[in-house]
Amino acid sequence: MRQLNHFDERPERKFKKVICTMPAYNAERTLEKTYRSIPAGCIDEFVLTDDGSHDNTVEIAERLGITVIQHDANRGYGANQKTCYDAALERGADLIIMIHPDYQYDGRVTPHVVGLLATGTCDVILGSRIRTRREALHGGMPVYKYISNRALTIFENMALGQNLGDFHSGYRAYVREVLETVNYHANSDDFVFDSQFLAQVVYHGFRIGDIPIPTRYFDEASSINFRRSMKYGLQTMGVMVKYHLHRAGVWRYPLFQQATR
Repeated sequence: MRQLNHFDERPERKFKKVICTMPAYNAERTLEKTYRSIPAGCIDEFVLTDDGSHDNTVEIAERLGITVIQHDANRGYGANQKTCYDAALERGADLIIMIHPDYQYDGRVTPHVVGLLATGTCDVILGSRIRTRREALHGGMPVYKYISNRALTIFENMALGQNLGDFHSGYRAYVREVLETVNYHANSDDFVFDSQFLAQVVYHGFRIGDIPIPTRYFDEASSINFRRSMKYGLQTMGVMVKYHLHRAGVWRYPLFQQATR
């Protein structure tokens, strides 16, 4: 694990290349709005990985000038992120932004996220959808999703020693060292990839912060159903158990080994 230093010992960062990655699946109705919500000039390159879409996602991305990488079949949300991050590293990104191209997350916060990470006080920033209960529900978040999000986030904060507002955000930013260290290829190809990734980030001593982000829920925005949400919640709790077993030396999981890239 990395050794944490005092904040005063962390110099400011200068990012030579900022890449925004978009893990996409059937996002033709929302991709362009997501892309245009991100202020011009704060991103050097957009990379979209298409997970076997059956609509015009790829054509729209190419028209917008976005670099496109296609899966020949649907591999899953986690597998799509693995391709995103591999591509960002290969293209020399110093800072990687990941945003779901479903227009659920407001891209206008992006230059502020870049600026916060440049201060050196955080290594990872999450967009927090839940500043208040009223705002989250008024924005269209289903009640069952709000309740499950709150319960899981409280559980994960306690398990990982964090104080984050939303562990399950589809807007995330990482400095390059995070992706070079975390063994994300050992993660699931399904939705629990996100929970595994953040547990790995904490295990390796990286610092996570969050920023309030306006969020929209509507018919076109992607969302997993209640059954998949329950599965995701149980899998997330399992990740927290593995985290503590690994830290205690009771059982060793490849999940928490350092990447060999």
